[in-house]
Amino acid sequence: MSERTKNNLLRQGTILAIAGLIVRLIGMIYRIPVGNIIGDEGNGVYAAAFNIYNLALIISSYGLPMAVSKMISASLAKNEYKKSKKILVASLSFACVVGGVVALALFLGADFLARYVYSGYAGIELPFRVLAPTVFIVAILGVVRGFFQGHGNMVPTAISQIFEQIVNAVVSIGAAWILMKEFGKSTRAAGYGAMGSTMGTCFGALTALVVVGCWYLKGRKKFLQNVEGDEASEDVPYPQMYRLILATTLPIILGQTFYQISAVFDDILFGKILAMKGFGPEYISSRSGVYNSIYVLMISIPMGVATALASSSLPSIVHSFTQKRMSEVYGKINSVMKFNMMIAIPSSVGLFILGEPVISLLFPRLDYVTGGAMLRLGSLAVIFYAISTITSSILQSLDQMMKPVIHSAISLVIHLVLVSVLLVSTDLDGYALVIGYMTFPVVVGGLNLYQIRKSIGYRMEVKRTFLLTGLCALFMGLCTFAVYYGLVALAFNHILTLGIALVVAVVTYFGPMMAFHNIERI
Repeated sequence: MSERTKNNLLRQGTILAIAGLIVRLIGMIYRIPVGNIIGDEGNGVYAAAFNIYNLALIISSYGLPMAVSKMISASLAKNEYKKSKKILVASLSFACVVGGVVALALFLGADFLARYVYSGYAGIELPFRVLAPTVFIVAILGVVRGFFQGHGNMVPTAISQIFEQIVNAVVSIGAAWILMKEFGKSTRAAGYGAMGSTMGTCFGALTALVVVGCWYLKGRKKFLQNVEGDEASEDVPYPQMYRLILATTLPIILGQTFYQISAVFDDILFGKILAMKGFGPEYISSRSGVYNSIYVLMISIPMGVATALASSSLPSIVHSFTQKRMSEVYGKINSVMKFNMMIAIPSSVGLFILGEPVISLLFPRLDYVTGGAMLRLGSLAVIFYAISTITSSILQSLDQMMKPVIHSAISLVIHLVLVSVLLVSTDLDGYALVIGYMTFPVVVGGLNLYQIRKSIGYRMEVKRTFLLTGLCALFMGLCTFAVYYGLVALAFNHILTLGIALVVAVVTYFGPMMAFHNIERI
């Protein structure tokens, strides 16, 4: 792989990764006032509603950005600009139909879900109705983002994500505050609080759609000029194009559906089993809120890097694979995996050591002790999910579309059995969800790696990707632990102590990484 090709892959991946981190940091920051406004019970309702929303997104639009990106990239590798335009038009119409149907089903089915599926979550039908139109908006948004990613341009996606999250934060805080002030003493107060928070999601998605739409209009003239000069494309009928879109999106959708449905089943199992044990709705929502609003939220911040790198690497690997340049494919896989682990491994160590102190500062009204214990138990999930996400994207790039689906299905069965047994036979409560959350990607990642090796003979580089990075992260963890708890023993100011510990963590990780030349060899 040429240095220029590798640098471009990492540059585009870095753009999305930085945007992903900014988005998740904004998300974490705005969840602090929202969490304090709507409380543990409101957070539990919000998290449960959002899991259904995520499932609706997966069904309607999750596969579209990656599928459109893959198809556009493969077309451009052969200079088939007319075909890429047809892919865009067909994908937009596909998104409108599927997104519209799923959005309508969620809106009309809100009362049914609240009454028969989520009976332990008071007022959950309210956020369902707000999230329904968001499903339609995001479906169209995903197609346009995939179009740009297929051209190897991650900037529109990155910028739109940041604008989306800023609007999301402002509207969520404002709407939650207004609705809780008005309905805070209602029996459905938690539902109204969650409804306010989900309003931000809707307005944020609409803002992002406007941003990428303007970006497309800006470059539309040049794109159409390339289309008019194209003599390489074959004329593909629209019915065949829709079949191609469906064949590309369906495996991606199914693979992610198994992951998201595990979260939905977790919520349902948690509510039903704890109710059978005699716990009330307030306790169930509260414990679910700690798991979703603390553990999952904190874990998702570094996981955003893996998602960004998976999105950015897919079109590049597809381009090299289409042209049968296998040395480039190997080089790109190595670079993406190393860069990913460079973030995931120290993040896992950092969450283990500083998770509880950070939560106690950010979420003083929530049960940060339990949240911190969950992070200590399940911090390795960052590494496991990073590997499973990247390897799933690699298999999709290699036209092994159904393999991640099969692997996710196997993992889902194991996950549901494990969580059910733990909830029924132990008193672990939320910790059972953490164990299930952490083990789900272990099966997927392991099976993915085996399939990649079987398909193209790729062997993952271990020494610098894992061992050396892990040793640097371990050194960082020991230094950070000593400094933080040493200052705590001296009764230093909590915020100052955390700030010093974080500076020590950065220096003691990147210092050894640079000394061993582990960064420059990505």
